[in-house]
Amino acid sequence: MPVLEIGVILPSIAVQERDNLDLQTAARHAEDLGLDSVWHGDHLATGMPTLDCMIALATAAAATQRIRIGASVFVPAIRPLAWAAKQIASLQQVSHGRFILGIGSGGGAAQWAAAGMPYAERGQRTDTALELLPHLLAGQRVRLVDEPGQPEVELAPAVPTPPFWIGNASSVAIRRAAHRGDGWFPSVVPPSDIAEGAARLTELAAAYKRPTPAITVGATGVLGSASFRARDEIAARLSLAYGIPSERASTLPITGEPHEAAHRLAAYHAAGARHVVMGLAGGDWRQQCELLTKARELLG
Repeated sequence: MPVLEIGVILPSIAVQERDNLDLQTAARHAEDLGLDSVWHGDHLATGMPTLDCMIALATAAAATQRIRIGASVFVPAIRPLAWAAKQIASLQQVSHGRFILGIGSGGGAAQWAAAGMPYAERGQRTDTALELLPHLLAGQRVRLVDEPGQPEVELAPAVPTPPFWIGNASSVAIRRAAHRGDGWFPSVVPPSDIAEGAARLTELAAAYKRPTPAITVGATGVLGSASFRARDEIAARLSLAYGIPSERASTLPITGEPHEAAHRLAAYHAAGARHVVMGLAGGDWRQQCELLTKARELLG
């Protein structure tokens, strides 16, 4: 079985200010520790300070040499598709091919309204993006069927298409991953859901005559001796943000000392995950990365 890879969500603006930390330093720290990837979310009009996803990731890419740079997750359908393709191609270029494109169709209706895009069309626009983005990134002439007037567009420079990791644990997301994705990227779900989804993913990919996409899990937690006190708070936030029943939410945060976190990570690995992306929900960000690295080392 391949070694489990571990990535980390880059610190938010609030955490950067709290820990006297900038994105360049954070990305270099994760790279120096030997972690596999750094990630940033894609948010608009959320009511809290956030950076533009692609600018944040370009900053991380410019500050590093090896570590992969991931969007968790980018929402192409909330933008005109040519603009989304241009952003993706630019980041693939400046990262020298280290970009991983997590793709989702989510975000609240308020974000779509702020972008001037119809929320009701998010599914159709996402499927169109998955179909057309590889052609746009390859520099081919493409008719943009979901845009006003259906213009034909040809973009340059052409770049290799980054891996598409399809976000969300829903049946629709699993279908999209099997049909057009290189990976399936559910978040805040238990290992049992990963094992069940992996079976369905394999079945659908075979029907599409495609290889089974790799599985990455988005997780959250805080490590160290005081982390158990944070578990209930993290679980309450998950329950509120995602509508997860409190009993289920209480099982999701990864907490404890590195050997305990390693045990939790190993359960995801055994269920079929090949990569875990960790959102650090407390403690000094740099120290949390160091504890996460120790947990990774214990996986062997």
